[in-house]
Amino acid sequence: QVQLVESGGGLVQPGGSLRLSCVASGSIWSVDTMGWHRQAPGEERELVATITSGGSADYADSMKDRFTISRDNVKNTVYLQMNSLKPEDTAVYYCYANIRRRGGSSFRDYWGQGTQVTVSS
Repeated sequence: QVQLVESGGGLVQPGGSLRLSCVASGSIWSVDTMGWHRQAPGEERELVATITSGGSADYADSMKDRFTISRDNVKNTVYLQMNSLKPEDTAVYYCYANIRRRGGSSFRDYWGQGTQVTVSS
């Protein structure tokens, strides 16, 4: 089995910062792209950022100046540093990872359970 577990969400005031973490564990052979999506109430899930195993990052236009994605390949962990947070950043943040399991022949996406981020004064 493969599990992704997020942490680091919470309540923060506008203009504040949070750092989300997501650890992939289990029967893992290789991890390719990792990333974050988010889903606000009543909205569709949207891409936040992705990062390849080589460290190449890509961001949604509205977040590229405030958010930074990074990863630790040894720990199979992806991070999302969020600065200058706005109320409209309030959402459940989900991490995902494209993983090949031990004994498997192909990669597939795995998702975490989500962590709530609330930006409010």
